Amino acid sequence: MASTSPGYGITIRVDAPASAQPVSEITQAILAAGASITALDVVESVLDRVVIDVTCDAIDAEHAEAITAALSENKNLNVRKVSDRTFLLHLGGKIEIASKVPLKTRDDLSRAYTPGVARICQAIAKDPSDLRRLTIKRNTVAVVTDGSAVLGLGNIGPGAALPVMEGKAALFKRFADVDAWPVCLDTQDVEEIIRTVQIIAPVYGGINLEDISAPRCFEIEARLRDLLDIPVFHDDQHGTAIVVLAALTNALKLVKKDLKSTKIVLSGVGAAGTAVARLLIANGAKNIIGFGKDGLIFEDKGESDPMRKWFVENCSPGAFRGDLSAAMKGADVFIGLSAPNVLVEADIKSMAKDAIVFALANPDPEIDPALARKHAAVVATGRSDHPNQINNVLAFPGIFRGLLDAHITKITDNMLVLAAEAIASCVSSEQLNANFIVPSVFDPTVSQKVAAAVKKSV
Repeated sequence: MASTSPGYGITIRVDAPASAQPVSEITQAILAAGASITALDVVESVLDRVVIDVTCDAIDAEHAEAITAALSENKNLNVRKVSDRTFLLHLGGKIEIASKVPLKTRDDLSRAYTPGVARICQAIAKDPSDLRRLTIKRNTVAVVTDGSAVLGLGNIGPGAALPVMEGKAALFKRFADVDAWPVCLDTQDVEEIIRTVQIIAPVYGGINLEDISAPRCFEIEARLRDLLDIPVFHDDQHGTAIVVLAALTNALKLVKKDLKSTKIVLSGVGAAGTAVARLLIANGAKNIIGFGKDGLIFEDKGESDPMRKWFVENCSPGAFRGDLSAAMKGADVFIGLSAPNVLVEADIKSMAKDAIVFALANPDPEIDPALARKHAAVVATGRSDHPNQINNVLAFPGIFRGLLDAHITKITDNMLVLAAEAIASCVSSEQLNANFIVPSVFDPTVSQKVAAAVKKSV
């Protein structure tokens, strides 16, 4: 059975006769429904009735409804209200603007705003380099999306993408003290996106492109890098690639295999998959067999996408022309950035001894991690409720901390490799095991080491 997750946590308010042993009945019903109880509080008690709030984690939204239904079926229990804890967290948004300076007196106001601020404007007009020194530009990143490829949800548009971009901004602040702001664009036209980012760029010290579908994302990133004098980083590509390389470095160390001699099967050659392949090859990988939505990628079909052309030229499968299951036979590593349940247990069983499986489709991986662990030596997912979460938050905060601090304007493959090495180094030899190949996202040394690696790369 799938695991419960705090992402589907609910709080149910129930009232019941005091004589009916409601705590016991509530607990039995919820556990029988397969949920995990995280809190139970009596919020009101009178002579003949009690009111109880029970908080539990469900598997998904349907499971949460089933739990509520199970309680409602008990004639002794009256379900008053159900609160979705994730929706409550998002009420009113997750980020805010806060002033760094006191505004308590007229003197404060005259310096922060008129008339004093005019002198700052004049200084910047006279010397544009003062813009970075005297404004938020020095520590601010735009998180830019068009909502065309959000998480595993697809093309849901800019408004529906905003909660993700807010979350990204909150992570920037929490893990690297970078001030980030969502910029959700109501267009999916390449030229409009490029021009819009270009004309808002003076405010920002860096651009983080997010959840823009391939192949448009490649052109947008490449052209913005040429147009702007600030760094442009596409996290879906490069953040994913950095963390995958870091995790694979440690996983291979654990099973005592060399990247250069491993057979790697890659499912999902979109923006993230192509970037992962590029970084693995930059780090010495020689044998990558890739699959897209139309199957094996082995020839140039005249596509205009330069990244697909690169993949065909650099990741040729040789004479192999089989399907994904055939490719898995004898493979040392599987990396999935594709879709749920594209593998079965037999596929993992057919892999080489001490196999590594990164099933990173989110929220539902390419194979149930429990099945994969029966045969693979190391298993990683993109989920927080399993060990070895491949999470981009290990990379992008430190990347931008280093870029902003060193005033670096261009991102290189060497920088990305050094960042991956920095993340991998946060897991010591004593800590390294099959359930711990990447550090915790809450390890404060991660962003520090990644920032230092970025500065070292120039």
